[in-house]
Amino acid sequence: MKTSRIAAVFMLVSIFSAGVALAHKVNLFAYVEGGKIHTESYFPDGRMVEGGTVRVFDSADTLLLEGTTDTGGLFSFPIPKVDDLTIVIDAGMGHKNSFQLKRTEVEAGK
Repeated sequence: MKTSRIAAVFMLVSIFSAGVALAHKVNLFAYVEGGKIHTESYFPDGRMVEGGTVRVFDSADTLLLEGTTDTGGLFSFPIPKVDDLTIVIDAGMGHKNSFQLKRTEVEAGK
């Protein structure tokens, strides 16, 4: 009887923890084309991240640029540096994610 109570409590905690983790998820995709880097940001339910802050860092973790997503969750910018780049989206209220672009991808898109 005691074991089943512990199992029930564990299951409830697991269920509520999973919901909290999913609630703070945001998706970010980036690609290089024609000398520009294009980003797309959206929530798991398909809503676009409008007004999210996009930050771009080089391999030394130096901030290269910052911008804001449009109503379609898009943000594009000229290649700031040929390097491994980390692109971070901050959609507010704990919704944050990052995307890695390798130096080879950046070079290929020039």
